[in-house]
Amino acid sequence: MGRTPRRFRGLERGATLPAVTLPPTESAESSDRPGRRVAVLTSGGDAAGMNMAIRAVVRTAITHDWQPYGVQEGYAGLIAPLEFGHIRPLEARDVGGILGLGGTVLGSARCPEFAQPEVRRRALANLAQLGIDALVVIGGNGSQAGAHALFQDGIAVVGIASTIDNDLEGTDITLGADTAANVACDAVDKLRVTSSSHRRASIVEVMGRDCGYLGLTVGLACGAEAIVIPEAEMSPAEVAERIEDAYRRGKKHATVIVSEGAALDGAALARILEAEHCTRIGFDLRVTVLGHVQRGGTPTIFDRLLGARLGHAAIERSEEHTSELQSPLN
Repeated sequence: MGRTPRRFRGLERGATLPAVTLPPTESAESSDRPGRRVAVLTSGGDAAGMNMAIRAVVRTAITHDWQPYGVQEGYAGLIAPLEFGHIRPLEARDVGGILGLGGTVLGSARCPEFAQPEVRRRALANLAQLGIDALVVIGGNGSQAGAHALFQDGIAVVGIASTIDNDLEGTDITLGADTAANVACDAVDKLRVTSSSHRRASIVEVMGRDCGYLGLTVGLACGAEAIVIPEAEMSPAEVAERIEDAYRRGKKHATVIVSEGAALDGAALARILEAEHCTRIGFDLRVTVLGHVQRGGTPTIFDRLLGARLGHAAIERSEEHTSELQSPLN
C-alpha cells in the first residue's frame, strides 16, 4: 500500500490529536443529556481564534443542556467510519486551556470529494446514527460551500466565517484575519530594521488568495511605499517610481507589500525591477515571502473575542432556526 494521501493523514484507525483529549463514543446512547446534539468542526485553512470559537460552541451548548460533539479533521473526519472515533462527545473540560492557542485542536483537512453527493451521504449517515441534528462549521469559502451542501441535504447548519484571507461575502471581518495581519505587520517591522541597516528595499509577499485585504491593511499599517493587490494592480514602473522617490528623499529603506493573488508575485516583481529599473531605484532589493507563518501565532484579543461571540451566537441561532443555513451574527 502507498502512503496515506495528505488530506487523510491522522484518519488511521484509533488516531487522536494530542492537543485535546476526547472521550470515546459508539452511538447516540453514549450521552445522557436530554437536549439536542450539535457537532462542531473546523475545515480548510486554520486560523487563529478557531479554538476560542470551539470553546464557546461547546460551553454554550452545555448551558442549553445540549450534547456537543467534536469532529476531528474537518469533513474528512465527518465521512470517516464511526469506529475510527473522529466524532466524539465533548465536555467543558475538554476545551479548557485552548482559548490562547493558535490553529485548531480539532484538526483540519482538505476534502474535495465532499462535493460529491454520495460522499456527503456518508456524513449524513454518521450524524443520524449519533443522533446529531445540528452542525457548526468553522472555516472559509470551501468550508461554507460544504456547509451549504449539507443544509440542502437537510441538516441544520450554522457557518462561522474563519479565514485569514477575509474574503467571505457578507462578513465585515473573518475570524483569524486580525491575528494574521498583526503577525505580518510584526514581520515587516522587523524587516525594516535590517533593511535600514543595509539601505535595502524589501518586497514582502503576504497571503490572502485573490483578496487584497491582508496586503492593504499591512501596507497601510507599516507605511509601505507601494502596495500591490489584485483589486488595484500597480505596474513595475509605478513601483520603481515609488522606491526611487523614497531613495531621493534620503530614506534608508523602502517597503513594497505584494498580495499573493496579484498579477506578479514578489519574486516576479523583483526580477522585473532588477532587469528594467535597477539604475533608478537606488536600493538593493530583497524578497521575503511570509507564507504560512501568518496562520500561526497567539490569537489577538480581537480574534479571541470574535471567536467567543461567534461560537456563542452559533448555538443561539441553532436554537432559533432548526432548518436554516445561518451566519451567527446576521
